[in-house]
Amino acid sequence: MKSIELISKYLREAVAHGEDVRTRDMMAHAEYLAGIAFNNASLGYVHSMAHQLGGLYNLPHGVCNAILLPYVEAYNKKVVPERFADIARAMGEKVEGLSHEEAADRAIEAIRKLALDIGIPSGLKELGAKEEDLELLAEHAMQDVCRRTNPRELSKEDIIEIYRKAL
Repeated sequence: MKSIELISKYLREAVAHGEDVRTRDMMAHAEYLAGIAFNNASLGYVHSMAHQLGGLYNLPHGVCNAILLPYVEAYNKKVVPERFADIARAMGEKVEGLSHEEAADRAIEAIRKLALDIGIPSGLKELGAKEEDLELLAEHAMQDVCRRTNPRELSKEDIIEIYRKAL
Protein backbone atom coordinates (compact mmCIF):
# COMPACT_ATOMS: atom_id res chain seq x y z
CA MET A 1 0.00 0.00 0.00
CA LYS A 2 2.89 2.36 0.72
CA SER A 3 4.23 1.78 -2.79
CA ILE A 4 0.83 2.62 -4.28
CA GLU A 5 0.67 5.75 -2.13
CA LEU A 6 4.13 6.91 -3.26
CA ILE A 7 3.45 6.17 -6.92
CA SER A 8 0.15 8.05 -6.79
CA LYS A 9 1.83 11.02 -5.15
CA TYR A 10 5.07 11.24 -7.15
CA LEU A 11 4.82 9.51 -10.53
CA ARG A 12 3.20 12.37 -12.42
CA GLU A 13 5.85 14.80 -11.21
CA ALA A 14 8.70 12.36 -11.88
CA VAL A 15 7.51 11.89 -15.47
CA ALA A 16 6.95 15.61 -16.03
CA HIS A 17 10.25 16.66 -14.42
CA GLY A 18 12.71 13.79 -14.72
CA GLU A 19 15.52 15.99 -13.41
CA ASP A 20 13.77 16.32 -10.02
CA VAL A 21 15.93 14.11 -7.81
CA ARG A 22 13.44 14.06 -4.92
CA THR A 23 10.55 12.68 -6.99
CA ARG A 24 12.87 10.18 -8.68
CA ASP A 25 14.08 9.09 -5.25
CA MET A 26 10.49 8.61 -4.10
CA MET A 27 9.77 6.54 -7.20
CA ALA A 28 12.87 4.41 -6.56
CA HIS A 29 11.60 3.82 -3.02
CA ALA A 30 8.16 2.90 -4.40
CA GLU A 31 9.78 0.50 -6.88
CA TYR A 32 11.77 -1.12 -4.09
CA LEU A 33 8.65 -1.64 -1.96
CA ALA A 34 6.71 -2.99 -4.95
CA GLY A 35 9.54 -5.43 -5.66
CA ILE A 36 9.32 -6.77 -2.11
CA ALA A 37 5.56 -7.15 -2.51
CA PHE A 38 6.00 -8.98 -5.84
CA ASN A 39 8.46 -11.36 -4.23
CA ASN A 40 6.05 -12.13 -1.39
CA ALA A 41 2.74 -12.26 -3.26
CA SER A 42 3.62 -12.87 -6.92
CA LEU A 43 1.83 -10.99 -9.68
CA GLY A 44 -1.39 -12.34 -11.23
CA TYR A 45 -3.01 -12.14 -14.64
CA VAL A 46 -1.91 -8.58 -15.45
CA HIS A 47 1.67 -9.82 -15.72
CA SER A 48 0.71 -13.15 -17.30
CA MET A 49 -1.04 -11.28 -20.07
CA ALA A 50 1.65 -8.60 -20.41
CA HIS A 51 4.34 -11.29 -20.76
CA GLN A 52 2.55 -12.63 -23.84
CA LEU A 53 2.26 -9.21 -25.46
CA GLY A 54 5.94 -8.53 -24.89
CA GLY A 55 6.91 -11.91 -26.25
CA LEU A 56 4.78 -11.80 -29.39
CA TYR A 57 5.15 -8.12 -30.29
CA ASN A 58 8.38 -7.14 -28.48
CA LEU A 59 6.53 -4.52 -26.42
CA PRO A 60 7.66 -2.88 -23.18
CA HIS A 61 6.43 -4.91 -20.22
CA GLY A 62 5.63 -1.91 -18.02
CA VAL A 63 3.50 -0.21 -20.67
CA CYS A 64 1.58 -3.44 -21.33
CA ASN A 65 0.99 -3.82 -17.58
CA ALA A 66 -0.24 -0.24 -17.31
CA ILE A 67 -2.74 -0.70 -20.14
CA LEU A 68 -4.00 -4.07 -18.88
CA LEU A 69 -4.19 -3.22 -15.17
CA PRO A 70 -7.61 -1.53 -15.02
CA TYR A 71 -9.20 -4.19 -17.22
CA VAL A 72 -7.91 -7.15 -15.19
CA GLU A 73 -8.74 -5.39 -11.95
CA ALA A 74 -12.32 -4.88 -13.12
CA TYR A 75 -12.56 -8.69 -13.13
CA ASN A 76 -10.71 -9.11 -9.83
CA LYS A 77 -12.78 -6.56 -7.93
CA LYS A 78 -15.74 -8.92 -8.04
CA VAL A 79 -14.05 -11.28 -5.58
CA VAL A 80 -12.00 -8.85 -3.46
CA PRO A 81 -13.67 -5.41 -3.61
CA GLU A 82 -12.47 -4.53 -0.11
CA ARG A 83 -8.86 -4.73 -1.27
CA PHE A 84 -9.64 -2.19 -3.96
CA ALA A 85 -11.13 0.14 -1.35
CA ASP A 86 -7.70 0.05 0.32
CA ILE A 87 -6.05 0.81 -3.04
CA ALA A 88 -8.39 3.76 -3.60
CA ARG A 89 -7.47 5.16 -0.18
CA ALA A 90 -3.75 4.66 -0.89
CA MET A 91 -4.23 6.60 -4.13
CA GLY A 92 -5.75 9.51 -2.22
CA GLU A 93 -9.34 8.85 -3.23
CA LYS A 94 -12.17 9.68 -0.83
CA VAL A 95 -14.14 6.50 -0.24
CA GLU A 96 -15.88 7.18 3.07
CA GLY A 97 -19.55 6.28 2.78
CA LEU A 98 -19.03 4.24 -0.38
CA SER A 99 -19.67 0.52 -0.66
CA HIS A 100 -16.65 -1.71 -1.31
CA GLU A 101 -17.84 -2.04 -4.90
CA GLU A 102 -18.11 1.73 -5.37
CA ALA A 103 -14.70 2.25 -3.77
CA ALA A 104 -13.26 -0.44 -6.06
CA ASP A 105 -14.62 1.44 -9.07
CA ARG A 106 -13.02 4.61 -7.73
CA ALA A 107 -9.64 2.82 -7.45
CA ILE A 108 -9.84 1.50 -11.00
CA GLU A 109 -10.76 4.93 -12.32
CA ALA A 110 -7.80 6.46 -10.42
CA ILE A 111 -5.50 3.86 -12.02
CA ARG A 112 -6.84 4.78 -15.48
CA LYS A 113 -6.37 8.48 -14.81
CA LEU A 114 -2.81 8.03 -13.57
CA ALA A 115 -1.89 6.09 -16.71
CA LEU A 116 -3.50 8.73 -18.93
CA ASP A 117 -1.75 11.55 -17.04
CA ILE A 118 1.69 10.07 -17.64
CA GLY A 119 1.15 9.35 -21.32
CA ILE A 120 0.46 5.62 -21.36
CA PRO A 121 -1.27 4.70 -24.66
CA SER A 122 -5.02 4.31 -24.28
CA GLY A 123 -5.06 0.82 -25.76
CA LEU A 124 -3.05 -2.14 -26.99
CA LYS A 125 -3.99 -1.42 -30.60
CA GLU A 126 -1.76 1.68 -30.43
CA LEU A 127 1.14 -0.68 -29.68
CA GLY A 128 0.36 -2.94 -32.64
CA ALA A 129 -1.66 -5.69 -30.93
CA LYS A 130 -4.07 -7.45 -33.28
CA GLU A 131 -7.50 -8.95 -32.73
CA GLU A 132 -6.53 -12.10 -34.63
CA ASP A 133 -3.79 -12.87 -32.05
CA LEU A 134 -6.01 -12.71 -28.96
CA GLU A 135 -6.75 -16.43 -28.77
CA LEU A 136 -3.05 -17.33 -28.96
CA LEU A 137 -2.18 -14.67 -26.38
CA ALA A 138 -4.91 -15.98 -24.05
CA GLU A 139 -3.77 -19.60 -24.41
CA HIS A 140 -0.24 -18.63 -23.46
CA ALA A 141 -1.36 -16.37 -20.59
CA MET A 142 -3.20 -19.33 -19.08
CA GLN A 143 0.11 -21.21 -18.95
CA ASP A 144 2.09 -18.35 -17.37
CA VAL A 145 3.08 -19.05 -13.76
CA CYS A 146 2.13 -15.55 -12.58
CA ARG A 147 -1.56 -16.31 -13.06
CA ARG A 148 -1.59 -18.76 -10.15
CA THR A 149 -1.75 -16.03 -7.52
CA ASN A 150 -4.46 -13.96 -9.16
CA PRO A 151 -7.40 -13.53 -6.76
CA ARG A 152 -9.80 -14.86 -9.38
CA GLU A 153 -9.32 -17.66 -11.87
CA LEU A 154 -10.05 -16.55 -15.40
CA SER A 155 -11.15 -18.65 -18.33
CA LYS A 156 -9.61 -18.38 -21.76
CA GLU A 157 -12.75 -16.52 -22.84
CA ASP A 158 -12.35 -14.06 -19.94
CA ILE A 159 -8.77 -13.37 -20.96
CA ILE A 160 -9.73 -12.87 -24.61
CA GLU A 161 -12.45 -10.44 -23.49
CA ILE A 162 -9.96 -8.50 -21.33
CA TYR A 163 -7.50 -8.28 -24.22
CA ARG A 164 -10.34 -7.17 -26.51
CA LYS A 165 -11.42 -4.42 -24.11
CA ALA A 166 -7.80 -3.31 -23.76
CA LEU A 167 -7.36 -3.05 -27.54
